[in-house]
Amino acid sequence: MLSFNHVFKRYIANDALIDVNFHLNKGEIAFLTGHSGAGKSTVLRLIAIMERCSRGQMLFEGQNLCRLREQDIPVLRRKLGLIFQDYKLLADRTVFDNVALPLLVSGVGHYELARRVRAALDKVGLLGKEKKYPLSLSGGEQQRVGIARAVVNKPMLILADEPTGNLDPELSVEIMNLFEQFQQVGVSVLIATHEAKIVAETKHKVFQLDHGRMV
Repeated sequence: MLSFNHVFKRYIANDALIDVNFHLNKGEIAFLTGHSGAGKSTVLRLIAIMERCSRGQMLFEGQNLCRLREQDIPVLRRKLGLIFQDYKLLADRTVFDNVALPLLVSGVGHYELARRVRAALDKVGLLGKEKKYPLSLSGGEQQRVGIARAVVNKPMLILADEPTGNLDPELSVEIMNLFEQFQQVGVSVLIATHEAKIVAETKHKVFQLDHGRMV
């Protein structure tokens, strides 16, 4: 489903990724780990075309993302669900409105939008809080809103950047259980994390980066 073949990312001052190679299958969960600054977030940004690779080949469903045309980027992003450590919720919008944003961008009709937003909130256990505002929720609840927003568009691949970084261990387990539920319906998940305990206990594939190189 997703493969990196000899991928490099160079900034003016340094090489963020050096000859990175890995493969993620459909319906697979994998962890991307390494020290701070190892290149984990860079990998996710390249997949989402927030940045462009300097050299190499990134294949997603057979399409080379390194050569993707600008006009095709919105189509790609509708196949991705993005989850962030700091949630990135709109404080002046309700939970319902935050989750609905990807569907509004895609032009989904009102009835279908409402149905899918409520289904996504139900999946993460927040169906009764759709009229709340993000700042009235706990950190764990805000992260689950972010997850609902990521999956409401039925993505093929979820990219999660330190999704448990601001959560206590019990909530971290809940979030990981949610990812495994998505995996069971065929969604692939790539999780960037530096949390050694989660990685040590996982039964899933682990990719480790060290100063931009895949170990």
